[in-house]
Amino acid sequence: MTPELDEHGRLDPPLDADEWGTLCGFLDYQRATFAWKCRGLDAAQLARTLPPSPMTLAGMMKHLAYVEDDWFSRDLHDEPLREPWASVDWRARPDWEWETAVADDPDEVRALWTASVERARELAARAHEEGGLGIAAKRRFPDGRSPSLRWIMTHMIEEYARHNGHADLLRESIDGEVGE
Repeated sequence: MTPELDEHGRLDPPLDADEWGTLCGFLDYQRATFAWKCRGLDAAQLARTLPPSPMTLAGMMKHLAYVEDDWFSRDLHDEPLREPWASVDWRARPDWEWETAVADDPDEVRALWTASVERARELAARAHEEGGLGIAAKRRFPDGRSPSLRWIMTHMIEEYARHNGHADLLRESIDGEVGE
């Protein structure tokens, strides 16, 4: 039996998978929820705020693209940051991705996020094949500790779940669309 997507393009996480399948299923469900919240919106809608927060869906999308690249490329595999992240002066502009997204072409921001997600899936799978969920990230925290792939996957589920709550509110304020 082929799994079916729900009306929002999401595949429910598996009920009986192993730990890797469960983590991947929940992370992909959260990613698909975020994609749904941004689907069909134009530049003005993606740039809309819900005061007093300056947060926008465009900024959130670019931020999540960065987070995907940062955790899975840079931290997990110790690969250098790629563009557009590599040339950013993060000390001078720590919120660069949030601030610049509203001026970007929405199709380019969507493509950036989609490419980051696809790359993250591939890099996570490669790390899992190399050492399972316990494999340590190659890049260490300043205190010398290194998170496991299990920790990174769980953190990414948390990151999306938190931002999906923000996205719910923003989307409802834009066109009234609601849903889990």
